[in-house]
Formats: sequence, structure tokens, C-alpha cells
Amino acid sequence: MIDKVKLSLRIKNSKLDDEINDLIEACKIDLSISGVRKVELTDPIIQRAIILYCKANFGLDNKDGEKYQKSYDLLKQSLSLCGDYNVV
Repeated sequence: MIDKVKLSLRIKNSKLDDEINDLIEACKIDLSISGVRKVELTDPIIQRAIILYCKANFGLDNKDGEKYQKSYDLLKQSLSLCGDYNVV
């Protein structure tokens, strides 16, 4: 998953891998707290949610962070209401 996130963030080195891994884990916890019980990293929708979360929260000078956060929040809300994702 980290490779997909790094690609979306346009990062080619591994200097920030710890920060990116922390964001991935934080997203998984955030989804779980919101009622998303099926958080499988092979699922394209979950991958998209993680990428949006990381794009929203990565870096200090993130002019598009609010846009990505809104997209993530809407996707998280949809996942938490969907029977395919909120039931184990």
C-alpha cells in the first residue's frame, strides 16, 4: 500500500516512509472508528480512501488538503453506511 500512496504523493524516495506508514495506519483506525469493519488493503475503495486520507494529511504546506479531506470524509461516510463494509 505504501508504494501506491507514495506514487499518489509523487514521492520517489524512502525518507518519508515512516510518516506515510503512520498515516496509513491512522486512516485504518479512523475508518474502523467510523464503523467500517471491512478494511482490506486489496480492496480498491479502501485503497482510494487511504490515498485520499494521506493526500489530505501529508505535509505542512498542503494547499489542497481541505479538498482531499472532504473527499475522504464523503467516501468514509458512504463506506460506513454500506452493508458490504460495515458488517464483519
